[in-house]
Parts: sequence; C-alpha cells; structure tokens
Amino acid sequence: MSSILEDLKLQYRVGDLTTKLIFWEVFLFLILTVISVFSPSIFERFVGYIALPGSWQEMIVKPWTLITYSFFHIRFFHLLFNMLMLMFAGRLFATFFTQKQFIGLYILGGILGGIVFLLGYQFLPSLRYGESLIGASASVMAILVATTVYQPDYSIRIGFIGNVKLWHIALVFLLLDLIQLPVDNSGGHMAHFGGALFGYIYIKALKSGIDLTSGLNVALDRIVTLFSSRKSTPFKRVHKNVKVDTAKTTSRVVTKDKTQQQIDEILDKISQSGYDSLTKEEKEFLFKAGK
Repeated sequence: MSSILEDLKLQYRVGDLTTKLIFWEVFLFLILTVISVFSPSIFERFVGYIALPGSWQEMIVKPWTLITYSFFHIRFFHLLFNMLMLMFAGRLFATFFTQKQFIGLYILGGILGGIVFLLGYQFLPSLRYGESLIGASASVMAILVATTVYQPDYSIRIGFIGNVKLWHIALVFLLLDLIQLPVDNSGGHMAHFGGALFGYIYIKALKSGIDLTSGLNVALDRIVTLFSSRKSTPFKRVHKNVKVDTAKTTSRVVTKDKTQQQIDEILDKISQSGYDSLTKEEKEFLFKAGK
C-alpha cells in the first residue's frame, strides 16, 4: 500500500498541470463520496453550495458556482469519462500551448458553458433540464475544441480503427451532444456546446494576437504570490563578504549537473515509455530528487 502511495506522490510531483488537475478532481470526488455516505444531509447542502443552479436569480446569489461546478463530480462514471477526456485533450493541448493557457481555458470554458446552460434553461423551457449543473464536461470540451481548431488535421492512432484526424474526434462528440440534447441531460449538453464555443473563440482570438486567458492568468499569479510571499522583517539585512572556496563550489555545480542530467534522462524515459517503465531505483531516485 505504501508503495502505491509513493508512486502516486511521485506521479503528482513530476506530472504536468493536467495530471495535477486530475488528481485534485479525483480527490474532491472522494471527499464528496465519503460525505454522501456518512451524512447525506450535509452532502446535499454542500452540493447546493458548489453546483451551478438552473436560474439566474440563484446564480447571482452564488456567483462562485460558475467556477466551482466544473471542479466537482458526484457520479463515478461521469468523473471517469471526463478525466479520460481531460487526459487526452489536456496533453494534446500542452503540445502547442502553455500550462497557464491550459488552466485559463479550463476555467473560462467552464464559465461560458455555465452561461449557455443558464440561457438555455431560461429561453428553451421545453428542454428537460436538471435542477443544477456539476462536472468538468464543458471545460474539457473547451480544451478539446481549442486544440482541434488549432491543429484540425493532427493524426491520432486509435486501436482497431487506425489513424483518424483530431477534427473527426471532436465532430463525433459534438454530434453525440446534439443527438442527446432533447433526450437526456439537456442542460449538460448545452453546457458542452458553450465550452466548445469558447474553445473555438479562444483560438480565433489567439491567431489575431489576443490571448483571452492573459487577464485571468495575471489575477491567478497575483493570488498565488499573495499566499506564497513571505512577511518582510523589520530588521535590515547585513551583507558580509565571504571568501568562496572555488574547489567546493565547482564540486557542487558538477554534482548538481549530473543529478539534473539523470533526472532529465528519467523524464525522457517517462515521456517515451510511460511511468511504469521505470525501475524501482529510478522511481526512488526521482522521488528523492523532488523533495
């Protein structure tokens, strides 16, 4: 059991933002599941606090739900499908864009998906909606469609099918949403279209020189800096001239370079053959180096 936990810790440490986000989404799902088992009443109240309600009046009272709903799931298979899609789309997106653009697109795609959900609920009452919206589907669709619009002819190999273009995959998911729109979970499918719409708008704006995630990323950077900054000391810092031992310094630099080289080689191995291809010694070395 401890070995599994150590492996999970290592994968979280060396993983990109997509991997970390998946870890957090699974963790939040497990928390909700535990709460639902031991206290259904608290579970219902908490879900009402984080899920996006189906009316503008309620949403205005709880505006944070435009963001929080896309980080939580309450059904296992909904979580499983979204996380598989997020892993697929997120890693493709990271091939062409930065990690900051990824999280910005995830949040903003979820927001527009929520807005389209509310608009549909307001103006299309004939559709059968649930009372609230929860899940990462709209955000995932934003990332998938954005990557598709940027590289539509990117080739993906799928077992038993062969090579297919990325736009074929995106089109299949959009058509499935369109077919299921009047049948089941209409609000969720409307949110998917909203996320897809933002993914399309984002790439078109980016090609015109406008990054729609830049403002949000600046705000997120400031929040992170606010919580990570150290309090300033009232005492002045005194600088002292210290004689540097060149031999020791050179030795430390060489050691650090060798360590970094070994880390790079292990990370290359992970990218080519996957984490499971590492030996026990390589896993232990990478975990100790990350401390």
